[in-house]
Amino acid sequence: MDFPILAVLILLPATAAVIIALLPERRSEVILPVGVALSMLPVGLAGYLFFAFEKGEAGFQFVEKVAWYEPWGISWHLGVDGISLLLVVLTTILVPISLAASTAITDRLRMFVAMVLVLEAGLIGVFLSLDLFLFFVFFEVILIPMYFIIGIWGSERRIYAAVKFFIFTAFGSALMLAGIIAMALMHGDQTGQISFNYIDLLQLSMSSNTELWLFGAFALAFAIKVPLFPLHTWLPDAHVEAPTAGSVLLAGVLLKLGTYGLLRFNLPLFPEASVELVPVLAVVAVIGIIYGAIVAIVQPDLKKLVAYSSVSHLGFIVLGIFALTSQGLQGGVIQMVNHGITTGALFLLVGMIYERRHTKKIADFGGLARVMPVFAGIFLFTSFASIGLPGLNGFIGEFLVLLGSYTTLQPYAIIAAFGVVLAAVYLLWAYERVFTGPVTKPENEKLPDLGFREIAIMVPLIALMLFLGLYPKPALDRIAPSTERVLDRIEQVADFDVPEPGRLDDVFSGEAP
Repeated sequence: MDFPILAVLILLPATAAVIIALLPERRSEVILPVGVALSMLPVGLAGYLFFAFEKGEAGFQFVEKVAWYEPWGISWHLGVDGISLLLVVLTTILVPISLAASTAITDRLRMFVAMVLVLEAGLIGVFLSLDLFLFFVFFEVILIPMYFIIGIWGSERRIYAAVKFFIFTAFGSALMLAGIIAMALMHGDQTGQISFNYIDLLQLSMSSNTELWLFGAFALAFAIKVPLFPLHTWLPDAHVEAPTAGSVLLAGVLLKLGTYGLLRFNLPLFPEASVELVPVLAVVAVIGIIYGAIVAIVQPDLKKLVAYSSVSHLGFIVLGIFALTSQGLQGGVIQMVNHGITTGALFLLVGMIYERRHTKKIADFGGLARVMPVFAGIFLFTSFASIGLPGLNGFIGEFLVLLGSYTTLQPYAIIAAFGVVLAAVYLLWAYERVFTGPVTKPENEKLPDLGFREIAIMVPLIALMLFLGLYPKPALDRIAPSTERVLDRIEQVADFDVPEPGRLDDVFSGEAP
C-alpha cells in the first residue's frame, strides 16, 4: 500500500494538538516553542507534496479511499489537485508563523496552541476531502477552534464577535448539509446506491429547477464564508476582536473555504445553474470590490481597514471564478494564495504595533517611520504587494482575473478595475497617516523597532511575495490543468462555449449571460 501522505498531513497537526494538551501547564515557557516546532512538520510534508505533484495532470493525485460506512456510501476519500494543492501549502505555512507571532498570549496558552493545531487539521481536511460527508465534517470542525480562539483570546467584544461568526456560518452550513443529503439520496434513486462521493455525484442527472435550488444551498454557505456582500457583516467584528493568530488564519485561509467551495463544488456539480447565475454572482462580486474598498478608506481603525480590504479582494476572486475563462479561474486560485500571504502579513504587522501601543487607531500614530524604519519599510512593501504592484504577488492574480473577466464580463471588469485604484488609496493614505511626517504623540517617540524574532516571522512571507510576483510559473503550471478540467465540464454539460485564452470576443448569446 502506498504511503497515505494526505491522511498523515491531516493527522500530523491533530496529533500535535494532543501532544500540546498533554504538556504540563506550569511549563508555559516550552509550550509555544514546542507548538511551533510540531507545526513545522506539516510544512515539510506539504513541500514534498508540492514537488511530487505531477504538473500536467488535471485529475486528483495521491488519492486515498477507505470505506467508512458503506450502507450510506460514506468513505474516507482524499485527493489533491491543482486547485487544492496551493491552499494546503498556504495553510501549513501560515500556522507556524501565526503561532510564532503569539508571544502575547499568556492565559491558557496550552489550550490556545492546541486549538490552532486542531484548526489546521480541519482546514487541510476541507481542501483534501473528496467525500461530501467528510467535507462537511471538516467544514464544521473548524468552527469550534475558531469560535474559542476569538471568544477566549480576543478583545473587549470577543463574545459578541465569536457568537456572530458561529451563527452566520452555522446557518449557511445547515442549508449546505440539506443539499448534500439531497444529492446523496438522488444518487441512490438513480443508481440504487446512496453515495456522498464527489466523483459519483458529478454523474447525477437533475432538472434545471433542482440544480438551481441545490446551487443556492451550496452557494449561500460559501458566500457567507467568503464573505460576499451583503453577508459580510460578521467579518469586521471577527477580525478586529480576534487575536493576531486568529486574524491571520481567518483572512489567510478560512475565507478561502468560500471561494474554494464555489470553484470545487458549485461550478462542476451545477454547471447549468452556474452559467445561468453568472450575472448575479458578477454583480455581487463587483459590489463587494467597490464597497469593501470605499468602507476601508474611511476606517479609523487600522485592523478594521485591513478587514474591509479582504471584502474587496475576495470580490476579485469570485469575479474571476464566475468569468468562466481560463485566465479568470487561474487568477482566482492564485489570488486566493496571494491574498492569504499579503493580508496575513498585514494582520501580523498590525498585531506587532498593537503589542507596543495597545491601540489600533490610526489617529494615535504618526511619524513611525522615524522611530521604526524597519517596520515602516516592511509595512510599505506589504502594502505594495496587496495593492498589486507589478513584480509582487498581488499583481499576477488581479491581472489574470481582470483579463479573464474582461473576456466575458467586460462591464464588470471595467468597474472592478477601479477597485485596484481604491486599494492604493486606502492603503497608501493609511501609510501616510501612520508612518510619515513628524512624531505627533509622545508615546510613539521611543517605540522599539522590529526585533529578530519579528523579522524572522515576516521573511518567509516577504520571500513568497517576491517569488510569486516574479516567477508564478510553478504555481500556475499546477493550477492550469485542474481549472481547465472544470471549464471542460461546464462546456460539455451546460452547452457553454468557453473562450480560448487571449480572445476578447463575446461568448454569450441568446439566453446565456
